[in-house]
Amino acid sequence: MASSISTFIPSCCFFFLLLLLLSLSQTSTATRRLHELVQQQTNLLTYHHGPLLSGPISLNLIWYGRFSPSQRAVVSDFLSSLSTPSASSHDQPHPSVAQWWSTVHKYYPLSSPARSRSPSLSLSLGPQVHDDSYSLGKSLTSDDIVRLASRGGQKNAINIVLTADNVVVEGFCTSRCGTHGSAPGSAVSNGTGKKYRFAYIWVGNSEKQCPGMCAWPFHQPVYGPQSPPLVAPNNDVGIDGMVINLGSLLAGTATNPFGNGFFQGDKDAPLEAASACPGIYGNGAYPGYAGNLLVDRQSGGSYNANGVNGRKYLLPALYDPSTSACSTLV
Repeated sequence: MASSISTFIPSCCFFFLLLLLLSLSQTSTATRRLHELVQQQTNLLTYHHGPLLSGPISLNLIWYGRFSPSQRAVVSDFLSSLSTPSASSHDQPHPSVAQWWSTVHKYYPLSSPARSRSPSLSLSLGPQVHDDSYSLGKSLTSDDIVRLASRGGQKNAINIVLTADNVVVEGFCTSRCGTHGSAPGSAVSNGTGKKYRFAYIWVGNSEKQCPGMCAWPFHQPVYGPQSPPLVAPNNDVGIDGMVINLGSLLAGTATNPFGNGFFQGDKDAPLEAASACPGIYGNGAYPGYAGNLLVDRQSGGSYNANGVNGRKYLLPALYDPSTSACSTLV
């Protein structure tokens, strides 16, 4: 049976605070909700004694629908940027995607003292599957997402399903922008007779369907303060919005892959490493304002992290367990 956690970040107003409180009693999947109130948490996310993802993990991409080569490159470069560069590498100048991801590693010593001296998680870009023919149609259920995710390698992997802007997914735009979860795979664990569970993520391209819900701050929000939208750093509102959601869900997958890791609140509607810091991208963030960000002189794009191949990205704040505060790079 598949299980999932959703993150949808509503717009910065009291109406969505009510929705957030109500959601704690409803079924959730680690979904990225892009417009919640800017609110820093004061308590450490509780550890619920379950496993965290560890060791070398392959990030396998399942592209569903039509994406241009340039769109695929933006996402692939982001995932490649998560790895800590060597001392001689200048691919990721400060502030970097790898620095942003290093906050996730701070959770591991808190789950096991034995992990305090050794690397806990290593990510690398894995094989990619392309389904340009929409083999399951253009209207997908949550079960369809799991079917697509199962097409990737299932051991020591996170399978990431990315749906094109003309694909309708159950709950997309109304209750979620993306999901992370786990499902039983095809491989059987030696000696146990039980199937391995594999972790998966789904993120949709919202540019045509709901950019005001799932691609803020690159589009004006549907609700809340109507400040001018920012310029997307890779000149693609849909893809740059997907990177924000993907980053949030990756952090949640690493630290709460099976629903019993680090989270706050109800298990079925948890706040996780990124969703505990909604709407925060830089210092000074407040409802409707993403914070003090860097701006590329040539493109005018707003960003807070550098990646490989000269890429620039806007990434959500992560809850830092060492400071009990939301951490940003700028």
